[in-house]
Formats: sequence, structure tokens, C-alpha cells
Amino acid sequence: MPGWRQELKRLLLLLAIGLSGLWWSPWPFLPLAVISLLILFWHLRQAIRMKHWLTSYESQEAPTTSGIWQDLIKLSLRPTKRSQRYRHKLQALFDRLQDSTSALQEGIVMVDRHGNLEWWNRSAGKMLGLRDPIDINQPITNLIRAPEFTAYFAKGDFDTPLELNSPIAKDMCLSLNITPFGRNERLIVAHDVSRLRQLEQMRKDFVGNVSHELRTPLTVIQGYLETFEDIIPERAGRMLTQMQEQASRMDSLVRDLLALSRLENGAHDPRTGVDVITLLEQITEEAIAVSAGQHDIRLTLDTDDSLSGYEHELRSAFTNLIINAVKYTPAGGNIHIRWYRDGETLRLDVKDSGIGIEEHHLPRLTERFYRADPSRSKNTGGTGLGLAIVKHVLLRHAGNLLVTSDYGKGSCFTACFEAPVHLPASADFRNEARQHG
Repeated sequence: MPGWRQELKRLLLLLAIGLSGLWWSPWPFLPLAVISLLILFWHLRQAIRMKHWLTSYESQEAPTTSGIWQDLIKLSLRPTKRSQRYRHKLQALFDRLQDSTSALQEGIVMVDRHGNLEWWNRSAGKMLGLRDPIDINQPITNLIRAPEFTAYFAKGDFDTPLELNSPIAKDMCLSLNITPFGRNERLIVAHDVSRLRQLEQMRKDFVGNVSHELRTPLTVIQGYLETFEDIIPERAGRMLTQMQEQASRMDSLVRDLLALSRLENGAHDPRTGVDVITLLEQITEEAIAVSAGQHDIRLTLDTDDSLSGYEHELRSAFTNLIINAVKYTPAGGNIHIRWYRDGETLRLDVKDSGIGIEEHHLPRLTERFYRADPSRSKNTGGTGLGLAIVKHVLLRHAGNLLVTSDYGKGSCFTACFEAPVHLPASADFRNEARQHG
């Protein structure tokens, strides 16, 4: 089959795949843009191979390829003036491709199957400190020495971009996307996200500072409201109660904002072994007190594993999950708390027979101030920050939150952690589950 026909069929197939994204993708033109970028860099890759072959024509065999590039190789092998013209056209094509990628603000790096540098554009050289021709064929991990990059590159799971500081400018934050292509080769695209991170830090600082400044006036207001209880006329008692409720709600909001700000700013105290069994027993007793006998609350402990981390943060996260179950489960309902090991994962399940959550709300539950049912959250005194705090605590402990729900029947919130080296929680732990409630 002529190369141009093969190339046309390939292009039409990829175009059809890209256009299908208009129907199923939440970002309709993203699949088409990604496919177009991959086509561009596939051709650029072939052009680079052709250039290397043409510049060392006598010492290397012709590269193996397909499509129109194979036709060009065959034509270039003919010792005629026509083949010479094709060589010039091919060189011009390569130069245009190189100029187009050099004009991109994103850094582009091509790495061979052994992890060695093959080519990069001007932006990548500036962002990563790459020098031409000194760094050609050097291992990429020798030039980007950050341990997190070495682990990320070796793992081969590139679904999530990696953020790290530039090797040559510590105030430059880079987001790296890696796409495998060809014969286990990799395309690295680097974005400078320094400004975005700076704005994010400014937002965090603002929230933290404002929340801190509100603590003192709120404390004063609450103090005066308590004093007024004894001197205010009885007919104004309802207004005073409402003011106290709103002041208390504002105080809870400020405390949650401060807690979230501390988590986001990533202040790290030394990690300690956290006795999860004792922690859950204490929180369960608190939940039973909050329930006041209206719910059947059970705690099942199927493992004596502890966690390495920050006890006050884990207490906050577990309390949020368990107390939420109490608040959103009608009287007479059941709440089952279970701590167990599942393979290499430690899990805390908080399962209730409450009102449940509609499916379209589930992806957004951990957003700050997001409420699946705003009216009910107001009645239960929620600030809208509880699950956001849970999410950040779990991230700090290399964990994640899973949520399943059957609307009208109940929900299950699962905190997942990587199982650490075994740390026994208590000497008298029994293999059978312990029940409380």
C-alpha cells in the first residue's frame, strides 16, 4: 500500500477517535487536541530519526518506519537528483517542526526507552537547565535529581501530573505530564505553574489570617452574650438565643477554617504511632453521647494495626466521619464503625442507615462549603468544611476517601491508608471483633 494511503487511513482513524470525544468527554476538544499533539510529535520523532540517518548516511542502516516516512526513505536511497531534492524537503520539514515546537511556552522533552534524553525544545532547556549537546543521551534522572521525580518516572503511572521545583530555580514550580509513545519512549511536557501556586498560597494565607483575626472579636461577642443572659428582659430571650446560636456557628466555621488552613499549609510535626483502637473507642463513646440513645452505634475492630501520623489530625477526621453519620441518620437508625485490614490497605468504614446522598453529589462532597442538602446542613449545624478537612488529613497520611451511597437507604464513608509496618495497638487485643454500643 502506498505510504500516503496508509498515512491517510491512520489520520482518519485518529481523527474519528478524537471527534468521538465531542460526545463523551466533559472537555469536548481535549481528546482532539491531545491526539493532534501526539500526531505532531510522532512525525517530529520520525523527522529526528531521519535527520540522524541522513547526517551519517554511510555508517547507519536506514531506520524502520511506516507510512509516508518509509516512502521518503526509499526515495532517498535512489542516487538521483530527485532524491537529493527530497532530502532538502525533508530537512526543511524537520526545521519547520523544530521551529514550531521551539516556539511553545511549554517545555517539551523526548526520552528514549532507556530513559536517555533525545531532544528538547528551548523552553525545556530554560526550565530544566538542559544543555545542548552536552546532555544528549544522558539519563533524565541524572539531570532531574528530585527523589519524587525518580520514583514517579520509574513507577510508570503517569495518570496524575507531578509537581516539583525546577532543578535550576527553586522559586519556579513545574507541572510535569509524561506520555508514553512509540517503543516505550516518553514525551515529557513541562508547564510553569509558579504563578498559580503563588496565587493559591496567597488565598491560603488570606483565609488563615482572616480566620485568626476573627477569633478574638468572636470570643468577646460570645462572652457578652453569656453575660446578657442574666440581665436581658425575658421577652428578648429568643433574640438572645438566636444571636448565641449564630455566634457559635461562626465560631465553629472559624475553627474549621483555621484547621483547614493549617492542613493546606502543610506544617509537619514529628510523626508518632497513633493507637487507632483507643482513638476509635473514645470517638465512639462521644458519638453515643451525641446520639443520646437514638441510634444503634456499633464499633468493630478486626485488626490491631496502628498508624504512623498525627493523632490530633486523625482524631479530627474520624470524628467528622462518625459524628456526621449520627447527624444525618434519623432516630432509630444504625451506625456501624469498622477498622480492618484489606490486603495492603487499612480501612475505616463508617456505614449508616441514614438519608443517603444522590449520586450526582458524590464527586463534590469534599469541596469546601459544598452541601448535598443545604437546608439539612443548616439544621445540623454543619459548616460545609468537615469533609474537606477529612480529605486533607487523609492526603497528609497518604490515604484517600471512598464514598458509596444508596439514596434513601444510607451511606458508607471509607478512609483508606497504606498498611504500615505492623504496630500493635494494644497488648490485649483479641482476634475476634469487639462490639460497642
